[in-house]
Amino acid sequence: MSTALVIGAGPGLSASLARALKQRGHSIVLASRDTSSLSDLAQEIGATLIDCNARNPGDMERLFTMLDEQQDDLDVAIYNPSARNQGPIATLDPVDVENTLMISAYGAFLMAHHAAKRMLPRNQGAMFFTGATAGVKGFANSAPFAMGKFALRGLCQSLARELHPKGIHIGHVVIDGIIGSPANPESASGDEDFDNMLNPDAIARTYMHLLDQHRSAWSWEIEIRPWVESF
Repeated sequence: MSTALVIGAGPGLSASLARALKQRGHSIVLASRDTSSLSDLAQEIGATLIDCNARNPGDMERLFTMLDEQQDDLDVAIYNPSARNQGPIATLDPVDVENTLMISAYGAFLMAHHAAKRMLPRNQGAMFFTGATAGVKGFANSAPFAMGKFALRGLCQSLARELHPKGIHIGHVVIDGIIGSPANPESASGDEDFDNMLNPDAIARTYMHLLDQHRSAWSWEIEIRPWVESF
C-alpha cells in the first residue's frame, strides 16, 4: 500500500483531501501542530496522526523518519498550512511576519526536501501545495500573506521544472475564494448551496484530477474559484 501525507491537517479542506485519498486506496498520514481534534477523522479513515510543526526542521525530519518506519512508499504529499496577519506595513509585528513566511513557504520547502528524497529513487510521486490568490497578486494591508504565498508559488514553479522530468508531479493549486466549512454558518452541505464559496469536497476532487493526469499532459498550476467570484 502507498502512503499519502497531508500536512497542516484540519477539519476543512484537509479532511476532504484525506477522505478522497483514502477512497483511492492510500494509507493516510495526517500531520498537524495539534492533532487532538482529528481523532474522529482518523478513526473514520484509519489514518495515522503525527504532531508536527511544519516550520520546524526537527519536527519535519521526525515526521518523515516515522513515515519510513511504516515501510510503505510515499506516493502523495500535500502541503496545506498557511498563516496570515494583516495590517498597514508600519504597524506589522516583524516576529509575526517571520512566522507567516516560515509557515507558508519554509515549511513547504521542508516537505519538498524530504519528500523528494523518498520519491526520486523511484522516479514517481506527487507533491501538491495549496496556494491562494495572494500568491498571484498582492493586496493592500496583506504584505506578509502575499510574501508567503508568492514564495510558495516560486518554490512550486522551480520544483516543477526540476522534478517533472524525473517523474514527480508538482501541483500548485491557487484557491480564489472562501472555503466553506461546518464551522462557517454560511456554509451548507449540498453542492448547490456553495454558490459564494468553495466546497471543500469539490476542491479535493480537483486535486484528484491533478493526480490522475497523464504525465504527457501534466499541469503544474491550476486556479479554482466559485463561479460567481470576480477576478
